[in-house]
Amino acid sequence: MTPADMVLGPRGLRFRGRVFPCAIGRGGLTDDKREGDGATPRGVHRIVGMLYRPDRMARPTDWAVPIRPGDLWSDDPRDEDYNLMVRAPHPWSHEALRRPDPLYDLVLLTDWNWPRAERGRGSAIFVHAWRRPGYPTAGCVALDPRHLRWIAPRIGYATRLIVA
Repeated sequence: MTPADMVLGPRGLRFRGRVFPCAIGRGGLTDDKREGDGATPRGVHRIVGMLYRPDRMARPTDWAVPIRPGDLWSDDPRDEDYNLMVRAPHPWSHEALRRPDPLYDLVLLTDWNWPRAERGRGSAIFVHAWRRPGYPTAGCVALDPRHLRWIAPRIGYATRLIVA
């Protein structure tokens, strides 16, 4: 573990000497992640990217990528682009990255089942804003938007999300 790591524990997400309340997947934690199970996968996950809504916030780091209209994330194991960002129109199952709610205004991308996805092992394991405190995700780690905005400029490519 390094000081740059984010560590998910029973009290929340620990990062840089602080502990932030967070939410995890409705299926709890798992060692056997499957698409659609709602669980957050245990393990050490590198942060491999950051997306943000430029119409809603300033660029949080120089390496953050704007979410544009038509940006999607493939969650269909039959898709050649499974667990990758794709563009609309897209014929396979996907989720919109540019949402009407603020959940994906700022997204940290993990390397869970990426870049060469094993079909059905789960997709779109992100760190993003929560709906409200304690409300579970579909497998992601979710934080208060203010805390996520504090964390974002303090991470880098060496940062890992450790889910014990």
